[in-house]
Amino acid sequence: MANKTLFNSTRGRMAAPANSINEAGGASYSMDGKHQLAQYAATGCMNSTFYASAATQLDTVLKLCTQVEPEFVARTALYCRNEGHMKDLPALLCAWLSVSSPGLLAEVFDRVIDSPKMLRNFVQIMRSGVVGRKSLGTLPKRLIRQWLESRSDEQIFFGSIGADPSLADVIRMVHPKPATASREALYAYLIGRDHSAESLPEIVKSYEAFRAGATSDVPDVPFQLLTSLQLDGAAWKDIAKRSPWQTTRMNLNTYARHGVFDDPEVVSVVAAKLSDRSLVQRSRVFPYQLLTAYSMANASLPQEILAALEAALEIACSNVPSIPGKTYVFVDVSGSMHSSITGYRKGATSKVSCVDVAALVAACVLRRNPTAEVIPFSNDVVWTKLNPRDTVMTNAQKLSSLPAGGTNCAAPLLELNRRKKEADTVIYVSDNQSWMDTTPTMWRQGSGTAKAWEEFKARNPKARMVCIDLQPYGALVAKDQADVLNIGGFSDAVFKVIGKFATRSDDARHWTNVIERIAI
Repeated sequence: MANKTLFNSTRGRMAAPANSINEAGGASYSMDGKHQLAQYAATGCMNSTFYASAATQLDTVLKLCTQVEPEFVARTALYCRNEGHMKDLPALLCAWLSVSSPGLLAEVFDRVIDSPKMLRNFVQIMRSGVVGRKSLGTLPKRLIRQWLESRSDEQIFFGSIGADPSLADVIRMVHPKPATASREALYAYLIGRDHSAESLPEIVKSYEAFRAGATSDVPDVPFQLLTSLQLDGAAWKDIAKRSPWQTTRMNLNTYARHGVFDDPEVVSVVAAKLSDRSLVQRSRVFPYQLLTAYSMANASLPQEILAALEAALEIACSNVPSIPGKTYVFVDVSGSMHSSITGYRKGATSKVSCVDVAALVAACVLRRNPTAEVIPFSNDVVWTKLNPRDTVMTNAQKLSSLPAGGTNCAAPLLELNRRKKEADTVIYVSDNQSWMDTTPTMWRQGSGTAKAWEEFKARNPKARMVCIDLQPYGALVAKDQADVLNIGGFSDAVFKVIGKFATRSDDARHWTNVIERIAI
């Protein structure tokens, strides 16, 4: 009799043979160049992750850029900046275009390099030499000059925060020609040259007067320009009232230390700002950043402020679609998922882990789809009970606190198969580094997850699977096909793509099609 280990019969269609090894040593599938570039751009922060160094990620991205059309590189930069809200990778892609396709860089520059921070990132990457040149070059200099010219005096002054390079360094590099006396004085002021104090913009005059002690009126300037000054309690309260939404979110504990929230009026103003729907939506905040703000909030913060953060999180997650039919969400709580979502870098490592983000995604789906079921997993299924009526914050914190283990992405599907469960949509949130489901014959039969999915499909022929990848590794637990969507990232843009896929309104190359439809 033939060896049943090798020739055992299986139900349903066959899973594709595995053709790759993931970073953890498990059987997996490789992505094509476009998908892999999109994955890196949507999740990579150029910091070291659990399995890959920052240098490895950089080399991989630059290599992938040469494997796809420059137009796709440009579209990926647009998608990952405007939809994914990423900073480093879109700037890197623009720097690559400056050498390989300058005309495309000119087409997308203003839409990707849309803030002083992004401008400084672009210049830093260009000057590093990683794209093959250390000078900015004629076209990038012209684009930067045009960028500066299109901003108001106030925007230039407010954008002067930050260093390495500073905006003043950028001005010295590109030599912009000021069109007005105020702009001429402002450029000279920023780079430390002699200038006409009378010609400075009014906002700069107000700032200098306050800094010199000539007035007690706190100027309406960015928070960072004031924190090095000696400020009294009244000044701190004024700052808290006027600070933009993102600045407010990031400095709640600082305000508390300076007694800002001793004043009930200021508490009400700040709480109203934090929970303002239009401000939250315009801020392009990652939902996980609100979870971070809530988790790191000082115990002395008023309950009204904490409630406002929870309200802001509910607003930030409002793009989660209502998914038709029965949905299961599988949350990876394995050891590698406890690494920082943005990777490790000395002095700049986020305290938010991949599992925090995965838990948040699951909690958001459950909040919008009360009949959905959430199944955490590591070595095996980790049972827990969630209440869909609880807040996103509560359920996310409960999931992220579960015990860790190895990674077996097949486990939740195997459990559903064992229980003969039916479903319309299953959603994985993981780093795709499954290794405990790999066997010696796996390479011919497909990954453990792919095999379990085909058995599940035999019972649920109309079901669809979404695999949300949170890290830039380039390995899949199941291949892209008509019923499988692989997507990377941790912004609310992911939910938009899932919504279309779950309602059967997109085709087999789901995510890369979204990017390729972007107009240049």
